[in-house]
Amino acid sequence: MASIIAKDLVAASATPLILSILKNGDSYGYEIIQQVKEHSNGLLEWADGMLYPILHRMEKNDFIESYWGKADTGRKRKYYTLQDEGRKELLKMQEQWHQLYTLLMSFKGE
Repeated sequence: MASIIAKDLVAASATPLILSILKNGDSYGYEIIQQVKEHSNGLLEWADGMLYPILHRMEKNDFIESYWGKADTGRKRKYYTLQDEGRKELLKMQEQWHQLYTLLMSFKGE
């Protein structure tokens, strides 16, 4: 059975994960949730109530932009696209996570 990731780590990783997903192309809420679940092999299972406040904050910070589009079914769907500020933020966050990972691994042998 897979271990459960602490809520504070889930919260801290949400923005860089969303930005990483959107770096690969525009997406919508449910698809973002599914990609996180798939790429984490089920370790992270986000709920709508957790995702949308983060997306709204990211949009307010000009990291992403939203627009309405139509699904294959013809239903309206809100899509999110990565902006230049979001790309810059993603690079900064990736470097910070790498630094933290390197620090954590430096204590592994002690």
